[in-house]
Amino acid sequence: METNNNREKLAGQGRRVTLIGVWVNLFLIGFKTAGGLVGQSQALIADAVHSFSDLFTDLVVLIGLKIGAKAPDEKHPFGHARLETLASSIVGLVLITVAVGIGLDAGRSIYYHTEKHPTWPALLAAAVSIVAKEAVYQYTVFVGKRLKSPAIQANAWHHRSDAMSSVAVLAGVTGALINPAWHILDAYAALLVSFFILKVGLDVIWNSIQEFTDTAPEPAVMENIKACTRNVSGVIEVHDVKVRTSGGQYQMELHVVVDGRLSVVQGHHIAKEVERCLIDEIDGLDRIIVHVDPAEPD
Repeated sequence: METNNNREKLAGQGRRVTLIGVWVNLFLIGFKTAGGLVGQSQALIADAVHSFSDLFTDLVVLIGLKIGAKAPDEKHPFGHARLETLASSIVGLVLITVAVGIGLDAGRSIYYHTEKHPTWPALLAAAVSIVAKEAVYQYTVFVGKRLKSPAIQANAWHHRSDAMSSVAVLAGVTGALINPAWHILDAYAALLVSFFILKVGLDVIWNSIQEFTDTAPEPAVMENIKACTRNVSGVIEVHDVKVRTSGGQYQMELHVVVDGRLSVVQGHHIAKEVERCLIDEIDGLDRIIVHVDPAEPD
């Protein structure tokens, strides 16, 4: 039984929240770049580059959602949801690349004692970025969790990493404004930004690897599946439960043991009851295959 008929509807909701991120990132790229140049802040310019990478990943997620929502076809009998997982892995790779670039640039500034003295426009731009990106993060992660979309959730953390990096910028610029001799704090803030981004990128890549390698969900989910199945009238036992995640949705196959004296119609009815139970109890089901096995005679 396939339960992915509403995948296109869910993808539409994902596209809407991602488009909001696109417009916010377009604004922040210009605002932070101007603030960094006028306010002489290396950390804020690095933060603007981070927002640009946000814009790129927004576009990747939009493409992933559109293609991933396509119905199964002859060449892709299990659907296209893995393309959404691929989109989230691209987000992770971009995050790691951006982190390394920002970190190297900041490291060079610290090593060569490059002098830049940030001013209040940089402070203002960092503060606006924190508020805007945290708001977008909260909304995006809410939608991503509701839709069980790894790409949207990864993108939400990209927004959060941008907000965290702006906090580091705010701290560095504030320190430099309090005491101009502390101007190097701006470069240290940029270096701290790179660590934030790197951590998020590695987490996103790890989650994508788990999906690509068909890693089973946590034991609590597996036990919930078995308990739900055993509670269906007519089910004697459940075995060979296989569950994988594709595009944030569960695809599962399991065997139920029923009385061997039942008719084919009765066995089929029990299988359908198992499917209904799992749809009601397990969030994020995309596909269920129930095999009916007869109990061995006494």
